[in-house]
Amino acid sequence: MGVLQLPPAEGDGPVTVFYPSSAADQPVQRGPFHLRLAVDGAPVRGNGRLVALSHGSGGNPWVHTDLARALVDAGFTVALPEHQGDNARDPGRPGPESWKLRPAEVSRAIDAVGRDARLAPLLELDRVGLYGMSAGGHTALVLAGGRWSPARFRDHCEAHIADDFPACVGLLTRLNGDVLDGVKQAVAVRVIRSRFDDESPQAHSDPRIQAVVAGVPFAADFDPASLARPRVPLALVTAGGDRWLAPRLHGGAVLAACLPRCEWLADLPGAGHGALLSPLPPLDRLGDVARELLDDPPGFDRTQMAAIDRLIAAWFTRRLATPQP
Repeated sequence: MGVLQLPPAEGDGPVTVFYPSSAADQPVQRGPFHLRLAVDGAPVRGNGRLVALSHGSGGNPWVHTDLARALVDAGFTVALPEHQGDNARDPGRPGPESWKLRPAEVSRAIDAVGRDARLAPLLELDRVGLYGMSAGGHTALVLAGGRWSPARFRDHCEAHIADDFPACVGLLTRLNGDVLDGVKQAVAVRVIRSRFDDESPQAHSDPRIQAVVAGVPFAADFDPASLARPRVPLALVTAGGDRWLAPRLHGGAVLAACLPRCEWLADLPGAGHGALLSPLPPLDRLGDVARELLDDPPGFDRTQMAAIDRLIAAWFTRRLATPQP
């Protein structure tokens, strides 16, 4: 699997691209991750299709390397934009501020691949797939036709601050079951109410994106009617043990809105929010809140995730095949 990085453009971050290569994999160190990749290896044609991948809050390309490999093994090229203000190098602006920018960043990442002299001749960009996880799942739902607003985020958190606290405040703090919990909830609601009052529907369309998979998406701020008839084939992967995004309020709400016009591609009843990160970042390097929210629940078998990666790749293979007359 080759990997190269396209330089930033238009104020965006770099775009990391995984692709079929004629070069051999070599041991590579990327941050804390020990990987095997063909860095800048010569690209070769696979199936001619691109899948864009939108990472979660504070994410980077390397936590999706195993999914990228499954997609490359199936012939795809995979492009991961670094989302502004919400990545591992610069995590300072997560939430609605980042969500407004992300869909257009995905479109510009596709543009960047289309301009690259090494990759463009090997691809047709009329039918592109999109996979997004967590905040990236929010991005994916937008590009499937969903509409959301910061005010809907505010309304959700006002109504569900106790049972969806991590979704509303992120990694800032957590509820500990003590007398301070009420104070934390009241302060969080007050801050959210002061910051997120924009009721303008947020949407973005890119006709090149023709199939979307959303993994454990943040989804509580979407207008359900906008997801009742997705613009393109849409599939979801959910995790029943997700402690970051309450499943019934996020992925479950999307499924309630879109079934049977979308697909429940996989449900992992024993999985936590971090199950779709592979390789999982070293938890001992994370803060206490992140470690608690991303760690696998007791008894979860992480070896099953290789099969989930192949399932996602097979779904994109079916959906992005050139339509027959």
